[in-house]
Amino acid sequence: MNRAEDRAQRIREQLEAAFETSVLEVQDDSHLHAGHAGAGGLGHFTVRLTATAFEGKSLLERHRMIYAALHELMQTDIHALRIHAQAPSDQRAPTKKGITT
Repeated sequence: MNRAEDRAQRIREQLEAAFETSVLEVQDDSHLHAGHAGAGGLGHFTVRLTATAFEGKSLLERHRMIYAALHELMQTDIHALRIHAQAPSDQRAPTKKGITT
């Protein structure tokens, strides 16, 4: 397992420990930011998860919950984190431009 795979696995493990998920994807986007100033060797990641813990929570509350679960890794492994967090009951509706929210 290389360093990027190891980081992604640690993120996955932390999220699995914190949330009962029906969907969990962790994608390493670090290669898209090669040479990015300020990263200091830390990674860029996208997480997509669906969890019952997000029912009735605002987008901000969901993000705070995820950042709390990943707090330690934010200090050691993660430079940037893109989050797509949904509750099982969320319905994705098209917007004016056909982009789902």
